[in-house]
Amino acid sequence: MYVRDARNRDEAWLLDHIEAMGLDETAFRSRDYVIAVDDESGTKVGFGRIRVHTGEPELCELTSLGVLESWRGQGVAAHVVERLLRNADIAEFDEVFALAPEPEYLAQLGFRAIDAGDLDERLQERLEAKRAGHDGDVIPMVVDPERFHMPDRLRKRFKDAHEEVVDETPDEEAPEDFGIDPDEATYKYDTG
Repeated sequence: MYVRDARNRDEAWLLDHIEAMGLDETAFRSRDYVIAVDDESGTKVGFGRIRVHTGEPELCELTSLGVLESWRGQGVAAHVVERLLRNADIAEFDEVFALAPEPEYLAQLGFRAIDAGDLDERLQERLEAKRAGHDGDVIPMVVDPERFHMPDRLRKRFKDAHEEVVDETPDEEAPEDFGIDPDEATYKYDTG
């Protein structure tokens, strides 16, 4: 398993999975993404993005972090975050922000929650938009890329990652699924 920068030819795959997972595709540019790839099969299994907000000062936001369901729980997202933070550090960002619906996950990687009032106006607007489109709360977080910490257990899981079979067999449809009361309904060919 490894993480690489996205290429132009990854754009359709990225857009399909961003949409399927209901992630943020605002100001989409494939070159902002990194992709986790299974080195045995060549299968793309996860992705994430850093979005640079231009202006004074320039801000760096980690967003659109996603892992295919059959690859979750194996350290893929943590390694995507690690690569994104390395890219942000190379670009000389002292802070990387995240607007996190699952803050516990990022907290284990060294991110810390911050007060929404401490955010730059541009990120406050993004936070409001994310909160409006999300059922739960979205927590603003920040990390110094140099202080990022990869837990050993996630490094080991990533090293041993493999696709897990996910049961995608749809449940049998019942009359109630279509708004039919089976005790009261009559059917065209009912012979009873």
